[in-house]
Amino acid sequence: MAERVTIQDIADELGVSRNTVSKAINNTGLLADATREKILQKAADMGYKQFSYLTIANLGSGKPEPVTQKGEIAVLSTGFIGNSHFASTMLDKFQREISLLGYSLTMHRIRTDEVESLQLPASYNKERTAGFICLEMFEKDYAYMLCELGIPVLFVDSPVVGLDAPLRADCLYMENQNNILAFVSEMARRGKTKIGFIGEYTHCQSFYERYMGYRNAMYLVGLPCREEYCITGNRPGIRYPSNQDYREYLTECFQKNMTDMPEVFICANDFVALDVLQVLKPMGLSVPEDVWLCGFDDSQESKIVTPALTTIHIHSQIMGFSAVHLMMSRIKQPDLNFRTVHTETDLIYRASTGD
Repeated sequence: MAERVTIQDIADELGVSRNTVSKAINNTGLLADATREKILQKAADMGYKQFSYLTIANLGSGKPEPVTQKGEIAVLSTGFIGNSHFASTMLDKFQREISLLGYSLTMHRIRTDEVESLQLPASYNKERTAGFICLEMFEKDYAYMLCELGIPVLFVDSPVVGLDAPLRADCLYMENQNNILAFVSEMARRGKTKIGFIGEYTHCQSFYERYMGYRNAMYLVGLPCREEYCITGNRPGIRYPSNQDYREYLTECFQKNMTDMPEVFICANDFVALDVLQVLKPMGLSVPEDVWLCGFDDSQESKIVTPALTTIHIHSQIMGFSAVHLMMSRIKQPDLNFRTVHTETDLIYRASTGD
């Protein structure tokens, strides 16, 4: 009987590492699509049997098998998912993967009046919808309503529920705390002891986790967490403040509360950091000469702004794979316990911290 083909055999045939082959076959990690497909095709040609990749049946014959259409995954969002948002890359990967499994993707923007009346958009089709994936869906009452419809729901980031009942849904987040701890620890090593946080921490669960990561990090490295160094709200009396509203709010906070400016600000995301840059300029303060900044997301803007932002990179494609697995397993087994998954992030130092 012929010996069983191993991952190492495939790696040797292609001249790549065993780890690269493992990522492709087990559908984990970040690989170029062309590399993944080449490895899967070689594995199929060699007779490798231990696939966890769900679409491998389509390989080897030279012709993809027809995929039976099983329904739609409806993307619900109250915001605009532009190219700079990490979710645009994640959704692209999600759509490609679910299409191979027989599902299509539909997009639905939830209007303010629909949020307030707890109504689904008119474009939503109950008969065709197999599940909801929620992006920029941070209205708590609306999220609870979705969880009671009897349809699988996946939140990619979510509202802050605080002391209220947890969401009866699967939730997918980027890892929001470990790299903030690493950043604060490095700042302390560099002699920076006055560190603040900027971002509306109740905006969403990820902002909340980043703020709590900052506070935990300050405690663990033995630095005081001074409230006057933190700007954690937004313009009062306005339900949906604009960017201009937020910048005016930041200006007011700087002028009223910060007679003693921190040496470093951790920002809830890159766009908050960009707003901070705009607000500091008229005050005669520059980055990194007077203040250091760290963002979060590694957006396109973080690389091209001057100075380039130190930030924390989100692996959008890995989030896409994780979203597929969470959604498909929930559709297959609706009675599974609800799961919360965090995917890894990476800290990237750039010029805004003198690097």
